[in-house]
Amino acid sequence: MSSTTSPSPDIHRILQHYWGYEQFRPLQEDIIRAVLAGRDVLALMPTGGGKSLCFQVPTLALEGLCVVVTPLIALMKDQVYQLQQRKIKAYALHSGMSRREIDITLDNCVYGQVRFLYLSPERLQSELVQERIRRMPVRLLAVDEAHCISQWGYDFRPPYLEIGAFRTLLPGVPCLALTATATEVVQHDIIDKLHMDGPLVFQKSFARANLSYSCFEEENKEQRMLQILQKVPGSAIVYVRNRRRTKELAHLLLKHKISASYYHAGLDHAQRNERQDHWIKGRTRVMVATNAFGMGIDKPDVRLVVHMDLPDSLEAYYQEAGRAGRDEQKAYAVALYNSADLAELERHAEHSYPPVKQMREVYQKLANSLQIAVGSGQYASYDFDLGEFQKNFDLPPVDTYYALKRLEQEGFIQLNESFFSPSRLCFTIDHKALYEFQVANRTLDPIIKLLLRAHGGELFSQFVNIKEAQLAHHLHLPEAEVRRQLQQLHQLNVVVYEPRKDKPQVTFLTERHDAARLPLNQVFLDEMRRRELLRIGAVRHYATQHLRCRTMMFQEYFGEVPEKPCGICDCCLEKKRTAAPAQPTQLRDQISALLQQKPLRPEQVVKQMPTVRAQEVFETIREMVDVGMIRVDTSGKLTY
Repeated sequence: MSSTTSPSPDIHRILQHYWGYEQFRPLQEDIIRAVLAGRDVLALMPTGGGKSLCFQVPTLALEGLCVVVTPLIALMKDQVYQLQQRKIKAYALHSGMSRREIDITLDNCVYGQVRFLYLSPERLQSELVQERIRRMPVRLLAVDEAHCISQWGYDFRPPYLEIGAFRTLLPGVPCLALTATATEVVQHDIIDKLHMDGPLVFQKSFARANLSYSCFEEENKEQRMLQILQKVPGSAIVYVRNRRRTKELAHLLLKHKISASYYHAGLDHAQRNERQDHWIKGRTRVMVATNAFGMGIDKPDVRLVVHMDLPDSLEAYYQEAGRAGRDEQKAYAVALYNSADLAELERHAEHSYPPVKQMREVYQKLANSLQIAVGSGQYASYDFDLGEFQKNFDLPPVDTYYALKRLEQEGFIQLNESFFSPSRLCFTIDHKALYEFQVANRTLDPIIKLLLRAHGGELFSQFVNIKEAQLAHHLHLPEAEVRRQLQQLHQLNVVVYEPRKDKPQVTFLTERHDAARLPLNQVFLDEMRRRELLRIGAVRHYATQHLRCRTMMFQEYFGEVPEKPCGICDCCLEKKRTAAPAQPTQLRDQISALLQQKPLRPEQVVKQMPTVRAQEVFETIREMVDVGMIRVDTSGKLTY
């Protein structure tokens, strides 16, 4: 790829200077050089493949700014923090920011030497954002989690569909779309919806040579989890579906002398930070968590990922399991299930698309609880406690949760798990007006002077993070009094003061509708439900089949042609353990003849051959599947 490009900036020097790496990972350099050549690019790189460097390095090699679209607030805040730690100017627009803070951030991107602006796809629809971005020196548009643009994807988000139109504001600016998981249909959809012009597609194989997949049916999953953790040393993640189970399993592990902690979005910022830090540094061996944990965390030496609950899609499972073995050393991904779990998956699909009437009711009560009038509230964000909302309005928890998720999928609201946003402050008046204010308001002069000593001129051009406790210590005042003074300065329009946030939030993406006229698309919702059932069927098939190499199943699911079995998954290992001399041609012919009549399950084939040992039949079927003579369809039946 690099042979087709003209001489470009020294991207290896940039990599070494800012990140300390001597060389790129596979595909990174090819993607970067394609971007520098001005090409549209679709990059499919598994979890941990280093996607962010693919837009960060070329941006630093160019003069100008990169707009990064991502739906994950925690991830954008983490990447902005990491860039700022490397002395690279980066900002993020996310829910919970005041209009004044958004205004200042956008101005800095127009007039300052800002290199990265992270924002959610919902923000692209704002006239304010669009007007300012026209004036920014944008050289690259990076779209992370690009599969969200496709209705065929597992995490479709309608606001992503607006990115294609947004590109008209950036004529000639190349687009880099990134995702870890996308089937062939989704890939074509990404290219189409993003209006990509002759894009180069880079795809790293979905096969992970170092990662052994296994799936076991277990009635006592906790006991099997303990056995696995005792056999596989090293750092581990145990994923569960709900918060209560994270605590229960962590206590179980501690009881068995296994170092463990638990993590979910309901913990406060300090708890989440401390537990994550202890796990990353190896002070805690096992983290029991909901699936939000691990996103964007750079820990390459995870040896084991255990799923105690089956996820809703193979895309989600592949990403979560892929957090093991990023250092390319041997690692294990194990899913445990029982018959109740399979039934729960089906129930989940049924509950996850509630009736339109129920969605309207939840929308109405949400607007009532937040006191939003019809025609107002667009882009406004509010602290939102789901449990309290359900309790106050006597709503059924599961149905209410899914009604909110569908309202989000339809593009009316955005739900964010709790994330930490420190207290922030910016002066709204110039130096001269501030001096006059200090002279006239002696009681507020000390706190203003302290802020200026700590942060200087930055306070007049951008928001800075502050800590009320530190200000209180230096001023010898109670922290409550410092907060009161900052609020007073805010009310007097001397500063914009944004107290810290650490609660879940809901953002209204449109003006509040009359619930009775809420434009819900029943046909679309029915189609989404049908696709959800198909994805769940694929998960069921993955879990319950024991004939096909699991790595090859992932490759085929994502449209990749597999070359050979991995040799290390549970199915491959079972085949090795029971290896027997090649079965007679006659037996293969008999199986072929049966399957030419109609598809059958393996156990049905065995019943048709009462004079042959069942083990011999199963082994012959495995061999025939591996060489492609027969295949296993999504319902688990063998076809010729």
